[in-house]
Amino acid sequence: MTRAETKERNRRALLDAAYQVVSRDGYRARLDEIAERAGLTTGAVYSLFGSKNGLVVALVADHLRPYYEKIEQTVPGGADLLGAVDAFARHYRRTCDAPGARSVLSLQIILLDMAVHDPDLGDRLAASVRSQEQQLIAQFTGRSHDGGVVMAHQAQRLTTALRALFVGLSQGVVLGLAPDADEQYFADAAVALVSGMSLLGHDTDAS
Repeated sequence: MTRAETKERNRRALLDAAYQVVSRDGYRARLDEIAERAGLTTGAVYSLFGSKNGLVVALVADHLRPYYEKIEQTVPGGADLLGAVDAFARHYRRTCDAPGARSVLSLQIILLDMAVHDPDLGDRLAASVRSQEQQLIAQFTGRSHDGGVVMAHQAQRLTTALRALFVGLSQGVVLGLAPDADEQYFADAAVALVSGMSLLGHDTDAS
């Protein structure tokens, strides 16, 4: 095994161990237990991720990456903005029925709790999520809408609104609080949001 392969194997082992421990213990997760589960030392964590917070941030990025890659495959390239949002909404709703949906929600709540207890981690997690969301912003940018073309800053405003909408709805679905929120409901809510909001901010230069 090459040095690069060993490094990637150790990285994967630490991420998998961190998922197990962080999902159970949240901000009380111990670095030594994570390292022990991975069959490594805490020194390996510092070498690969810099700190416990660095490992948690990498865990979130690793968790989100396949989700955003799936969006690229789901949203049709030639659709207008409303068509793209409809496809994205339906995809998001389907994730609520995935076998691990409750585990995903549990991890989200735990990470939020960790961010509240550690502002530095909260800032780093927010930056990581915003970085991942650039892929979604790129999906909406350039699409036709209301006689024009969606600009990047408009796509960013839309992404922020859709995230808030879908996070709330998906939590309701998983917890049984929104039993009637099927794919069509998600799509209708998202399209209504796009149709009713001003994508261009009052203080944003559209040039």
